[in-house]
Amino acid sequence: MASTLSLSSSLRYFLPPTRTSHAPVIPLFASPRLRPRSIKPLRANLKTPISALGSSSPSASSTAGMAGQNKKKAEVFDSEEQLAVQLAKYTADLSDKFSKERGAFTVVLSGGSLIKALRKLCEAPYLDSVEWGKWHVLWVDERVVPKDHEDSNYKLALDGFLSKSRESNAVFRVKNSLLYLIGIVGCLGDVIVPIPAGNVYAINDALSAEGAADDYETCLKHLVTNGVLATSKATGFPKFDLMLLGMGPDGHVASLFPGHPLVNEKEKWVTFIKDSPKPPPERITFTFPVINSSAYIAMVVNGAGKSGAVQTALGNSENSATLPVQLVAPEDELTWFLDKEAASKL
Repeated sequence: MASTLSLSSSLRYFLPPTRTSHAPVIPLFASPRLRPRSIKPLRANLKTPISALGSSSPSASSTAGMAGQNKKKAEVFDSEEQLAVQLAKYTADLSDKFSKERGAFTVVLSGGSLIKALRKLCEAPYLDSVEWGKWHVLWVDERVVPKDHEDSNYKLALDGFLSKSRESNAVFRVKNSLLYLIGIVGCLGDVIVPIPAGNVYAINDALSAEGAADDYETCLKHLVTNGVLATSKATGFPKFDLMLLGMGPDGHVASLFPGHPLVNEKEKWVTFIKDSPKPPPERITFTFPVINSSAYIAMVVNGAGKSGAVQTALGNSENSATLPVQLVAPEDELTWFLDKEAASKL
């Protein structure tokens, strides 16, 4: 594991390792447990300071004492491919940590380019080594559209990560007006990606935006009651183990947009918006008290189009306005995963 460095002096840049061959595709339950390949960092001078830097891959032992420290780290990768490689290792390490500590791993997804960045989790060694049976997957926000609509974050995750195939077979049931995914098996060549029964929680798209938000909050409360979802001792809000978030070019996270009143919501767990500045207009979203009660958050950003917001959030910018992404502050650790284009203005 790389040592922790001060962000006032350096960022971490990752160069792709030399590869001579590709690992063969191995069916699930037949492959050996493989260890992830390490990636050596190349350090570069930082134009503007951020706050603190450390390794992006916390192990069960190294993260045991991080609670309450509210660390912020940023890592810059030479390519989106290497970002995806390191994000997979980071996520798998946290999965191992919480699966051992709590017997469950609660993961929150967003939409956009994040889903593509998760693709390495569907490959060796993680396909076999991750305890998928302990995962519970939810969404930080969702568009109030049918689940098969092209704007659905659920559909995006289903096609690009949860099943990795449009040939997947999914079975659903309805309980307490909430649509649950009972089981899903997708095929990518000889690779089988299993998602456990009842562990993927989509919104009820038959309800209004307000109804869907209330229903999803009820779902979270059931998970707390059942012991699947922890609660923050500091805030009393649900405490997810890991949120995997993206950021818009305007600095919005989830469906919390610059200047919108929902940014200041302090009581609700899940709320709704009918006037989103980005279509579609109707959405549900977690609030900042829930987002910031999380243990770990990975902020995954790539592309030059988001470099301005990255500069505002992490560097010295003349923009005096506070962007929603600047309000993200989980209880344990925030790690920014940036490609070099997104970090180009730092």
